[in-house]
Amino acid sequence: MQKELIKSILVFFLLGIILTGCQEKVDTPVENASPDSEPASSESNSETTYGTNHSDDHNHSHNDEKQKEIYSGIFEDDEVEDRELSDWKGDWQSVFPYLLDGTLDEVLQKKVETKKDKTFAEYKEYYKVGYETDIERIVIKDNTITFYKNGEGKTGEYKYHGYEILTYESGNRGVRYLFDLVGEADGVPKHVQFSDHSIYPTKAEHYHIYFGDEDHVTLLKELDNWPTYYFSNLSGEEIVEEMNAH
Repeated sequence: MQKELIKSILVFFLLGIILTGCQEKVDTPVENASPDSEPASSESNSETTYGTNHSDDHNHSHNDEKQKEIYSGIFEDDEVEDRELSDWKGDWQSVFPYLLDGTLDEVLQKKVETKKDKTFAEYKEYYKVGYETDIERIVIKDNTITFYKNGEGKTGEYKYHGYEILTYESGNRGVRYLFDLVGEADGVPKHVQFSDHSIYPTKAEHYHIYFGDEDHVTLLKELDNWPTYYFSNLSGEEIVEEMNAH
C-alpha cells in the first residue's frame, strides 16, 4: 500500500513538471480584407519609417495563396523589400476616361453583386473621386517619368526614397514606394508614390499613383484620390478583364 502511494505521488509530481514547462502559444488572428483594385479609403496610421530593406535576390516563389494574401494586405513587415523605378517601366494610360464613358460599368456591376456594400451609383461616384486625374498618360523609362497632360509630356528624373507601410482602419495594409525629383524640372511633381499591391521587386501590371509638390508625409495622407494606370496597349475591354480577374 505504501509503495502504491509513493508511486502515485511521483506520477503527479512528474506531470506537474511537464505541464509547467509547456505553454500554449496563441496566434493573434489577422483580419482578411477583401482584395480590390484600389486602396482602402479610410484613415491610416504609419507603421514604419521609410524602409531600406533591399535584397539583391529578386527570385520570389510565392504561391498563389500567398499572392492573394499580399494583394489583400496581409503580410509581415519583414517581408517588404525595396524596389527600383524599373518595376513600373512602361507606357501607361489612365483608366479615368473608361470610367466616364461607361466602359468600366461591367466592373462596377460585378462589385455591386459580389460585395453588396454599395449601389451602382455609389460605386460610380466612389471611383470618380478615386480615379480622377488630368494626367492621361505616364511613360516610365530608366530613371525618368514623363507625365502627359492634354497630349503634352513633361519629364523629370527621379530617385528612390524608400517605402512606407500603411495600416487602414479597415484592417487592410499597403505599401507605398516613394521617389523624389532630382534637381529642378518644370511641369512635373517633386514627389511620387506608387502602390500596386506588391511588397517586393516585381513588374507592375497596374498601379495607383500619388504625386505632388507636397512632402511625402502629406502625400501619405491622401486616401481618397488614387489615379490608376494600366498599360497603354490595352483596350478598354481588356482592362475590364484585368480588373474582373481581381
